[in-house]
Amino acid sequence: MRHLAYAMALAGAIVGAAAPAAADNYPSRTVSLIVPYPAGGSVDGVARIVAQKLGESFKSSFIVENRAGGAGGTVGANAVAKVQPDGHTLLLTASIHVTTPFLFKNIPYDVVKDFTPISLVAVGPLVVSTAPNVPANNLKEFFDLVRKEPDKYTFATSSFGSAGHLAIELLKRQAGVNTLVIAYKGAGPMLNDTMAGQVQLIADPMLSSLPLAQSKKIKALAITSLKRVPAAPEIPTVAESGLDELEFVSWYGLWGPKNMPPELVAKIQEQAAKVLAEPEVKQRLGVLGFEAKSSTPGEFAKFIDKEMATYFKIIKDANIKTE
Repeated sequence: MRHLAYAMALAGAIVGAAAPAAADNYPSRTVSLIVPYPAGGSVDGVARIVAQKLGESFKSSFIVENRAGGAGGTVGANAVAKVQPDGHTLLLTASIHVTTPFLFKNIPYDVVKDFTPISLVAVGPLVVSTAPNVPANNLKEFFDLVRKEPDKYTFATSSFGSAGHLAIELLKRQAGVNTLVIAYKGAGPMLNDTMAGQVQLIADPMLSSLPLAQSKKIKALAITSLKRVPAAPEIPTVAESGLDELEFVSWYGLWGPKNMPPELVAKIQEQAAKVLAEPEVKQRLGVLGFEAKSSTPGEFAKFIDKEMATYFKIIKDANIKTE
């Protein structure tokens, strides 16, 4: 028994010594920032800014690795959940990551227990838009049309359970309509069908929607913030567009796999906070419609708990069926 106790104590001492060493030597090779969506979307856009600046801050190589596939980005997230917790494979994804338990069956990981929250990264409102051929210039006019001829209108989301999906469900409840919401596999196909007039209402991050709205390829009706945003001052808020006041954001965060040493988590978070405080990063994210927003791991964990409770209520109240 004494030998067993000694072995356990020695193992504990080795683990305790290894954690600071892992942090001191980090990173010892290229760090992969896994984005569980295709290149070109809003998550990818935020991730590439963060990866570049973290690489400069650590004087090492941080690369974005797109691993698309699976409901709610589960393929990429699962890859991070299963790696060694040495900080060389991290996950940068959107709020949909924490809605997946409420929407999908047989998720191969636990979104809380199998990940280490490192930092919130960015938040941003959504642009609510319609097809260019729809004769409505604000949400009130739009929903008046839907009530008159409900069979003519279809709503859409870039991904089942995304922030855009939940925002559309909130707007449906406000307007008192029960229109079908089609889930696409990515923003690209959804936006293409909106431009073509195949679907008539979407809520999407500014990064992908704003250029199309500004070029009149889609028609922006409202933005889901309480105030107009500097990147698009011409787009009214939901309240200004004829519905009740609504604030709903898409947010993005940085996670590692579970059991990351606290010293390593603190080191990565510290550099992420420095990067997100840089005026250049704030400006680059601002142009894309996002606000740089860092947090401590503890603050991020509490934020996640609060958001999950909010999303669960929206999903339950809207009676969104699991896939």
